[in-house]
Amino acid sequence: MSASNSPSKQPAQIPKSLRFLFGGTAGMGATLFVQPLDLIKNRMQLSGEGGKAREHKTSFHAIRSIIKKEGLFGLYTGLSAGLLRQASYTTVRMGVYTSLFETISKDGKPPNFFMKATIGMTAGAVGAFFGTPAEISLIRMTADGRLPLAEQRGYKNVFDALIRMTREEGVLTLWRGCIPTIGRAMVVNAAQLASYSQAKQLLLSTSYFNDNIMCHFAASMISGLITTAASMPVDIAKTRIQNMKVIDGKPEYRGALDVLAKVIRNEGLFSLWKGFTPYYARLGPHTVLTFIFLEQMNQFYRVYVLQDKSSGGGGL
Repeated sequence: MSASNSPSKQPAQIPKSLRFLFGGTAGMGATLFVQPLDLIKNRMQLSGEGGKAREHKTSFHAIRSIIKKEGLFGLYTGLSAGLLRQASYTTVRMGVYTSLFETISKDGKPPNFFMKATIGMTAGAVGAFFGTPAEISLIRMTADGRLPLAEQRGYKNVFDALIRMTREEGVLTLWRGCIPTIGRAMVVNAAQLASYSQAKQLLLSTSYFNDNIMCHFAASMISGLITTAASMPVDIAKTRIQNMKVIDGKPEYRGALDVLAKVIRNEGLFSLWKGFTPYYARLGPHTVLTFIFLEQMNQFYRVYVLQDKSSGGGGL
């Protein structure tokens, strides 16, 4: 009988394929709520590009301008690209992270913060490579409305964007800015996933929190703030590289460091955090919703499929 009880020490785990599916589904669900904020963030980061006067002084000014020029649904420009980005990037990064997290955890003891950050960077790099085509489509589609009519690319949806970029600029254009995108993803995931896991662990060590939605909400808000501050300079470099035009065979920027140097020289150091409010307003809720959706799907599977009622959350 004792031998038959030994499997209880190693409870059934959620299949890795479902971890990937749950991660992507959670990200896509969150995007439905925060797409307008992603658009505002991109417009703010591109405002002032090329030495031009800043188009939008504040986030609220950007919102009013977009609604006036493009209508209310203009705030959801690029939604198809945003969803495809989550279906590729978030599916991979969350699946890789949760799988590695579970593999490295020994006897139910989570890895230390350094190891969490390491597997977060790994997950981010892999996910970013797969998500870059959708990412560049999202940047271009959300930026289109700020251009003069004659210069607008006019992509109908993300698939039209991918096909036209491949046909007009070559397939490698789909991975333009891949290096800064991977760099940003490594920073974001090291900060976001590691800080979420660590914050959740610290909150649960107190007597004020249980492994439930309130704990997940508090941990993800902490994670969102840390991630925003850490990743914005890399994000603005990525955004400008992916939106840049190549004129007479000469690109506007030589790379991420060139973008950062020009932004600091022409617009000031704090311009590296331009659009902080919409970026956090987007990243905060997206982080909260993604982790809550993910934790709830994992918990539902554990309780109702694996019949494991001992674990309250999603294993992060």
